[in-house]
Amino acid sequence: MKFSDVIMAVATLAVIFVLIEFSLAISLVPYVGTYWGLNAAAVVSVFVSALAVGFVFAGKMQDESRTMAIGKIAILSGALMLFAVMISVSANGYYYTWVKEGLQSMYSTSAWTTTDWYIYEQMALIGLVAQNVVLTVVLGFIGLYAGSVLRRPKERQK
Repeated sequence: MKFSDVIMAVATLAVIFVLIEFSLAISLVPYVGTYWGLNAAAVVSVFVSALAVGFVFAGKMQDESRTMAIGKIAILSGALMLFAVMISVSANGYYYTWVKEGLQSMYSTSAWTTTDWYIYEQMALIGLVAQNVVLTVVLGFIGLYAGSVLRRPKERQK
């Protein structure tokens, strides 16, 4: 699988992911709750979009080792998710307010310095990024593999 094919697969995965997540978030947030609805929409979207891309690009994945091709796509989609999370957090002015509110409800933060707040907010950001990247790589790998198995290679179809 050429690098241009990997780029095309990740771009396709990103477009399908956004479309599915937007649709699921609109339907899940009012019923499940804002936080859990968004998380459920993201988890399902990662897996379903990877399943679709694995099915569509199954022929290209057969050119070399399927596991190697799936690994390239999953790792590159994880890197894309890293940037997407960082951009969404920086564009959303309420993320650190949400972290601060959560920390204040769990701990006595009256004596915390600005350095303490900065460190804990950065730790929360690192945790959020790591969670999203790991989720994308693992569910992406599983979905890509399952999708590529669902579509048989052309020479075996009869």
